[in-house]
Amino acid sequence: MRRRHPDITVPDLTGTRAVVTGASDGIGLELATRLAAAGAEVVLPVRNPRKGAAAIAAIRERHPRADVSLRDLDLSSLASVAALGETLRAEGRPIHVLVNNAGVMTPPTRQSTADGFELQFGTNHLGHFALAGHLLSLLRAGRARVTSQISIAANRNAINWDDLDWERSYHPARAYSQSKIAFGYFGLELDRRSRARGWGITSNLSHPGVAPTNLLAARPELGRDQDTRDVRLIRWLSRHGILLGTPETALLPALHAATSPDAEGGRFYGPSGLGHLSGPPAEQRLYSRLRDTETAARVWQISEDLTKVTFD
Repeated sequence: MRRRHPDITVPDLTGTRAVVTGASDGIGLELATRLAAAGAEVVLPVRNPRKGAAAIAAIRERHPRADVSLRDLDLSSLASVAALGETLRAEGRPIHVLVNNAGVMTPPTRQSTADGFELQFGTNHLGHFALAGHLLSLLRAGRARVTSQISIAANRNAINWDDLDWERSYHPARAYSQSKIAFGYFGLELDRRSRARGWGITSNLSHPGVAPTNLLAARPELGRDQDTRDVRLIRWLSRHGILLGTPETALLPALHAATSPDAEGGRFYGPSGLGHLSGPPAEQRLYSRLRDTETAARVWQISEDLTKVTFD
């Protein structure tokens, strides 16, 4: 018997412009596909043009009239982030939906971004923080919904304040958790500042549960020459319908958070199944590590200092 997956209804998005990072494969590609199917014009900022072209072809194969296009973006380079911001501002079109979905996970040895930050912190958090700052005028013009994809890893470990770049003692999983905790604080603080300053932006968080994606797959550029044991197990469990989701179901929390009239700013959405690993999307209690508003303000200030991007 064919496995039945949960799904949601996406409202008509005709006339809107959506930007989805990390949309060349996995959950991001599924998100871009669903947004395009609902009528949005979808921009896919990608690091790898070949994978981007394949993603565009895959979307148009399913939806021949989809309005999708590529832009260049390497989130591990603040110069690349700034260049994308300049490109989109020059196009002059409001952005109505921004899904911050891209990320890297647990390189076995410490790696740095082009600007010298630990790769996960610099890419997952600082790159997206800078991107939102460079796009602020377009997000305000579109009264945008900004959804930032965190992870169940944000419910573990802590921010390593004494060594944010993990130069003294690198731990892959803890560094990943730090990047997602900081990223979660960014999404929440963006909503608070928007409300206080009248930006008109609604910002919330989502997490996909656990599903087979390329985050833990072989990534030679990250120093991982073969699939991890974890991703092989995740694929097996997902394939047999045991506890975990699929890329098609793992996209649902972010899709709901980014498009549903019922999704609100400052809230957190994830799978509602056992252990929040899979299932239909629903609002969830904010992780304990993301509840301190003073820490949120501290993360914001440090992020401005490190990226030299302000939200004035």
